[in-house]
Amino acid sequence: MPSPAAQAAARRRAHWQAVRRWTAVSLLIWLLASFGVPFFARPLDFSFAGGPFSFWWGAQGAMLVDLALVVLYAWATHRMDLRHDLDEED
Repeated sequence: MPSPAAQAAARRRAHWQAVRRWTAVSLLIWLLASFGVPFFARPLDFSFAGGPFSFWWGAQGAMLVDLALVVLYAWATHRMDLRHDLDEED
């Protein structure tokens, strides 16, 4: 049976791997939303909310995706903390 210190180290390692995966996915989504869509915006020239979609995405859409990513990342990392028994004590 592994020692408590070895179990804690394994939990921290698993937690860190999960956090790195979430970070990589979040960065990829951020990159696509912030740079990918505006870079290829010319073909996205259809009417949306009273104006061209490319203009709306540059003005509003990318910021909404960024805000959603921050909220989702905080929620997901909190759940990972609880799952790996690494939550903060009161």
